[in-house]
Amino acid sequence: MPLSLGEIVSRLGGELVGSDQVKIRQVATLEKAAPDTITFLANERYLRQLKGTRAGAVIVGEHLRHSIDTPHIVAANPYVYFARVSALFNPRPAMGASRHASAVIHPGAVLRDGVYVAPHAVIEEGAVVGADCSIGAGTYVGAGVTVGDGSMLYPNVTLYHDCSIGKRVIVHAGAVIGADGFGIAMEGNHWIKVPQIGRVRIGDDVEIGANTTIDRGAIDDTVIEDGVKLDNQIQIGHNVHIGAHTAIAACVGIAGSSRVGRFCRIGGASGIAGHLNIADNVEISAHTLVTKSIDEAGTYTGAYPFEPSRDWRRNAASLRNLAKLTGRVRALEQELKLRKKGTS
Repeated sequence: MPLSLGEIVSRLGGELVGSDQVKIRQVATLEKAAPDTITFLANERYLRQLKGTRAGAVIVGEHLRHSIDTPHIVAANPYVYFARVSALFNPRPAMGASRHASAVIHPGAVLRDGVYVAPHAVIEEGAVVGADCSIGAGTYVGAGVTVGDGSMLYPNVTLYHDCSIGKRVIVHAGAVIGADGFGIAMEGNHWIKVPQIGRVRIGDDVEIGANTTIDRGAIDDTVIEDGVKLDNQIQIGHNVHIGAHTAIAACVGIAGSSRVGRFCRIGGASGIAGHLNIADNVEISAHTLVTKSIDEAGTYTGAYPFEPSRDWRRNAASLRNLAKLTGRVRALEQELKLRKKGTS
């Protein structure tokens, strides 16, 4: 259903500059926007695209309020405002309260009001599924699992026994929560499995990407605090603790018993070794390998920069000899000092 700019501003706030009668049907990018769509500009690098956009309206920051003749909404954070506008036009489909005949629900499971259970889902004994949840096709909810109100489990999610999921959590397809952590002990010439008796506890308003895996604790629980956002194909080891509102991009691996603070941002394909502590408000660049604790907020980068292969090989060879070169420089410095003393 289309909304006028006046209706959008009345719901979401912001300052409207231009006609409040412009009708908007959907959001769009600057390049592909049409007269019945709204777009946004948060980065001045795209100012040229702003000049040529066909959008019916644009969301901009205060510093760009005079940069465009098109009707626009001035917002403190254009990207956040855009996200809220997009949510207005693209609400989550209401599944309704129903249980498919092929779903297997143990008589000892508890399903609150408004729960949707898709085909071939399995809900084991002692599981409690909160009100207005959606359980996707082929999803497995293990014994003793709790799922908070308003949560959505997409198809083929696996929740192992005794794990807990908070309210309004989104878990995308293929995610596995609560599998055994990698706990093994060497005895002689073979490995002994260490039972993983902890759980996984996930807070409210968490989103977990497709095929992400979160291992259960060896003894204590693995904990994901409120508001954490996890991208696809992330591995979180046993006993890891991730602080509230941290965001982690795809293909990150976090080894066992590490603690990541609140409001951190971890770039794609980064790795964090085990038993480390990462302070609050730390940003880790993509492809960085963290091998020691980070005690202060800030941005940390450990990725080797991209360059042509010939240059990379030459620089890599120099790095291999860096210790020898450092020793030679120190020896030369010492020799220069001795010569200066001899001539004084």
